[in-house]
Amino acid sequence: MKLKSRVFLGLAAVALCISGTGCTTMKTVRVHPWERGLLADTTMDPGRDAIGSAMMEHVVSSREAAAGGRGVGGAGCGCN
Repeated sequence: MKLKSRVFLGLAAVALCISGTGCTTMKTVRVHPWERGLLADTTMDPGRDAIGSAMMEHVVSSREAAAGGRGVGGAGCGCN
C-alpha cells in the first residue's frame, strides 16, 4: 500500500512540475521603443472624437433603454 501511494505522489509531483513549467516558455509581449509612436497616435485614443462618442452614447441609450455607465466605478449595486 505504501509503494502505491509513493508512486502516485511521485507521478503527481512530475505532472505538477510539467504543468508548472509549460507557461514559462511563453515569450513576454513587450512594446519596443520604435513601436510606441504608433500606439501613441491619436487614432488609438478612444475618446478622440467627442461628437462621435456623444452620438454613439445616444444611439446605445436609445436602443438599450439605458443611459450612462461610462466612467463610473462599481458593479451596479448602487453602493458607491
